[in-house]
Amino acid sequence: MVLAVAAVAISIFGLSPGMAAAQNEQFIPRLVYRTGPYAPNGIPFADGYADYLDMINARDGGVGGVKITYEECETGYNNDKGVECYERLKNHPPTGASLVDPLSTGITYALIERATADKIPVVSMGYGRADASYGAVFPYVFTLPATYWAQADALIKYVGDKEGGLDKLKGKKIGLVYIDIAYGKEPIATLEKLSQQYGYTFFKYPVSAPGIEQSATWLQIRQQRPDWLFMWGWGVMNSTAIKGAGSVGYPMDHFIGVWWSGSEPDVVPAGAAAVGYESGTFHGAGQNYGAVKDILKYVYDKNGGHTTRDKVGEVLYNRGAINAIYDLEAIRTAQGKFGKKPLKGEDVQWGYEHLDITSQRITELGADGLMVPTALSCDNHEGNGMVRIQQWDGKNWKFVSDWIQPDRTMLTEMYKESALNYAKEKGITPRDCAKVM
Repeated sequence: MVLAVAAVAISIFGLSPGMAAAQNEQFIPRLVYRTGPYAPNGIPFADGYADYLDMINARDGGVGGVKITYEECETGYNNDKGVECYERLKNHPPTGASLVDPLSTGITYALIERATADKIPVVSMGYGRADASYGAVFPYVFTLPATYWAQADALIKYVGDKEGGLDKLKGKKIGLVYIDIAYGKEPIATLEKLSQQYGYTFFKYPVSAPGIEQSATWLQIRQQRPDWLFMWGWGVMNSTAIKGAGSVGYPMDHFIGVWWSGSEPDVVPAGAAAVGYESGTFHGAGQNYGAVKDILKYVYDKNGGHTTRDKVGEVLYNRGAINAIYDLEAIRTAQGKFGKKPLKGEDVQWGYEHLDITSQRITELGADGLMVPTALSCDNHEGNGMVRIQQWDGKNWKFVSDWIQPDRTMLTEMYKESALNYAKEKGITPRDCAKVM
């Protein structure tokens, strides 16, 4: 009887028990693709992200006492569907979307103006518009921990080191196999700029999406025989390209993929042909990290989880978990200013712009070796852009380089120039970051 009266009293004041609980929840929309030609790569990323959120809710009760809730929306890696998902989920109660992770360069481009107007951060972690790193023009877009332009520069530095010095690149031939969409084209300007600086000849090998048909591409590569080959692919294109390289006898240890072309679904289907293949990365793989072990303990040991236990720790699974770490740390940072309560997107934007994940914080997160320190600011939405190279040995990914620091001076100038051109085109007045607190 008392419980019934209490329920009526709550109802009179317009707040049911379920609604009361919802008032203390932080909502994150999840744009995913578990179907279509890019599903082999989209699925593990989505699983890692969701499992990390579930772990934080189970272990910590959320962030600052606020439960994290989420809802997945299938985009199929399609720009129009991505926009539809964003529009459907952006006003979710109690405060609307905290942020949005498009997991697609095309969808990122499509959402930048919308999300900026809605004051919802767009977190394009290691993809999207590289020039959005210049926060004075793109206040609601974050590109941490590194952009495609940073990775392109890092790959050239790595190749230069292998050749005995960047001066030894003069006269070399370097090619890029890329999916012929916005994502695949992102590194071209940087690689062309660097070819003028170091004197190598740059070849472009576009592949039509989704990248299943590549026979003509590999015939051309066999004829031109570039000394080094980079790949900017995604989904089925990656394993198809690795098989193609094997079919023409291209040396795998001279074939380096972007970090979205360096995961288990890319190499396992290619079998022995993939041994020696390399890729960029910005984090570690495997289960031997405190944060990943806690996912196993608090989620999988409790009969939860979005995948099978053996898939936990794969490259893209860990990348999804790291994306979740960044998002939750931005929310945690924002709580320090606005209070431990559900926050609006504009609050989380402040949290991202003041994000400072130190070595000490990484240890506290159980992420030693999994990720590197990252600090953002008003004018720098990328961080330091560190990249590492990993190699597939037939069973596991192994690091084969130290962390590579790209040329920050060159990249900052490139970001700023491109972003200011965008601002002029769109009639945007850049923020004065000296006045932003």
